[in-house]
Amino acid sequence: MKNASFVALAFVVTCGLSAPTLSQADNCNGRFTNIGIQAETIEVAKGHSVTYFAARGSASSENSIHNGVGECGGYALSTPDGKLRMVGVCARKNEDGDSWSDEWGLEPGAQRGWWKQSGGTGVFAGKTSAGWWQVVVDDGKATMGTWGGNCN
Repeated sequence: MKNASFVALAFVVTCGLSAPTLSQADNCNGRFTNIGIQAETIEVAKGHSVTYFAARGSASSENSIHNGVGECGGYALSTPDGKLRMVGVCARKNEDGDSWSDEWGLEPGAQRGWWKQSGGTGVFAGKTSAGWWQVVVDDGKATMGTWGGNCN
């Protein structure tokens, strides 16, 4: 379950190893990194647990304004049927101090998660960016991945 919790950290919208191929709807993409700083698993019953976690990470992009550092938090729910669902939020700031936040999730069995911007200041104010994210590598402590979507 520890590895699953840090896979969840993988969303911090954005810094991995290789850029993804853009789909027709994508007009932005980038990479993300996360380093787990805290995690706690509560086993409710055999095979049914919740892991709460926090991570520090970065997001980068060569074709959008989504470049910054910050923190993410969320939970991973493991159910008795072996399925795992993850949900979280991230908040980051760029070098000018402008910030943005996003919500994200990963449905059971999915290879890619979803994300959507939920707030922002400065250059991020009023934006409605949304898209997908995918882990490239995860060792249970650090995660790297790629993301893409429609940034507006």
